[in-house]
Amino acid sequence: MKKIAFVVPWYGDNIPGGAETEARNLIKALIKKGLDIEVLTTCVKQFSSNWNKNFYKAGIYNENGVPIRRFKVRKRNEKLFDIINGKLMKKEKITLNDEKIFFEEMVRSIDLETFIEENLDNYSLFCFIPYMFGTTYWGIKKAGKKSLMIPCLHDESYAYMKSLNEIFNLSSGCVFLAKSEKELAEKLYGLENVKKQVIGGGLDIIIPKEVTGFKEKYKLKNPYILYAGRKDKGKNVDLLLEYFKKFKQANRDILIDLVLIGGGSIEIPKEIKKFVFDLGFVSIEDKYRGYNEALTLIQPSVNESFSIVIMESWALRTPVIVNNKCEVTKNFAIESNGGLYFDNYVEFEEILKLYINNPDIVDKLGNNGKEYVFKNFDRDVVTQKYINFFLELVGEKN
Repeated sequence: MKKIAFVVPWYGDNIPGGAETEARNLIKALIKKGLDIEVLTTCVKQFSSNWNKNFYKAGIYNENGVPIRRFKVRKRNEKLFDIINGKLMKKEKITLNDEKIFFEEMVRSIDLETFIEENLDNYSLFCFIPYMFGTTYWGIKKAGKKSLMIPCLHDESYAYMKSLNEIFNLSSGCVFLAKSEKELAEKLYGLENVKKQVIGGGLDIIIPKEVTGFKEKYKLKNPYILYAGRKDKGKNVDLLLEYFKKFKQANRDILIDLVLIGGGSIEIPKEIKKFVFDLGFVSIEDKYRGYNEALTLIQPSVNESFSIVIMESWALRTPVIVNNKCEVTKNFAIESNGGLYFDNYVEFEEILKLYINNPDIVDKLGNNGKEYVFKNFDRDVVTQKYINFFLELVGEKN
């Protein structure tokens, strides 16, 4: 194989985000296996930055052994974009012209698109991740059948834009992180002539030698349930807080707290402030200790294409509770038999009571989860699956 390019809207060792983390870890694992990998990206720092601002200078970089080419972004009309994006966030219908505006005024680099077009022969594949950004939409139009998409697709309003049908079907292949993600893509875009593979996210889990001491360090006196991730309404953390408030009000005799770790901020209802511990960012070691000592991990989000925190929790033998409205995480819970899922408050309460009163069930679910993770998502296993799929796409597989 020739060189393989990963095309992403932004890249850096410390930038947050599920798709960003998966891309970064996969790229490093492939380089470690000896593949010639290069990152093509913009000069924007990260998702939460101003998409009109070139934080980096355009040019060639090498960050911890990863070759990177950065390209300047074009000036975008933020007001126009925000109008269309606002409609999508509210799940309002948009026109094809609205879709055109959305992608034209999305984070975009003409220089990056030109580079792809002029250097097609120097690369075997261009891997685009994730699906909804301008780097993917416009880049695939240039790379054509040399494109491989890793969409990180959610069942959300953005996924239903008709313009996406073209770029999904221009790609020679698609890699999905879960079976339900693949099924959603086939339902929306057909993909009859696109090679498809469900691989999942690879995990680099280095469990600390000492996995106790979390409660002591953070002065937690009671058993607790854990939320790990970004704290905002997009992740349904407001629903978790609402349900936890109801639970505490209905079960005053049960000693249970809620611990939140991760970035972002959200208002905690005054009625439960003394039972909720918002620790912000913690070290990786403390995160694993937090999983280990938790009764369960709660993942309330309905928009997940994988969920690293679920896998990390299972690696520490801690079961999960997930939202029935997220097909991906619900299917993981079913396939692994490592957790349960709720559709409303009553089910949430019953599951939590079941866990609190039945440590044997908690142990069984946690053990099932651990077995599932290390069988399916070990980094070496996932990396080799990617390499095999690359070889298949370029016609070099034996």
